[in-house]
Amino acid sequence: VQLQASGGGSVPAGGSLRLSCAASGIVISIYNVGWYRQAPGKQREFVAAMASGGATNYADSIKGRFTISRDNVKNTVYLQTNDLKPEDTADYYCNSIRGLRTLWGQGTQVTVSS
Repeated sequence: VQLQASGGGSVPAGGSLRLSCAASGIVISIYNVGWYRQAPGKQREFVAAMASGGATNYADSIKGRFTISRDNVKNTVYLQTNDLKPEDTADYYCNSIRGLRTLWGQGTQVTVSS
């Protein structure tokens, strides 16, 4: 049972990346899923979430620029990041929650240069 995050990289300001979080051992469609990020020297913060029913929620700092989505066939969650800013630089983590069970993936690094 694991979540495997990928898709990070280094881009200039204004660029885009699509982060992926592939799930194995769980059926992602019945879980609430989310993305968090942690910048160097800072606490991990919420970025975006999608409930099992499809409702979404976003942090104010990324609203209108990032989009969370889910492909139930591929059992994968995505975070499309557009108009990236230097302050978006962080390690990005995905998670899945169902009841008392929370699963975290490893981070994928996003670096945005000015």
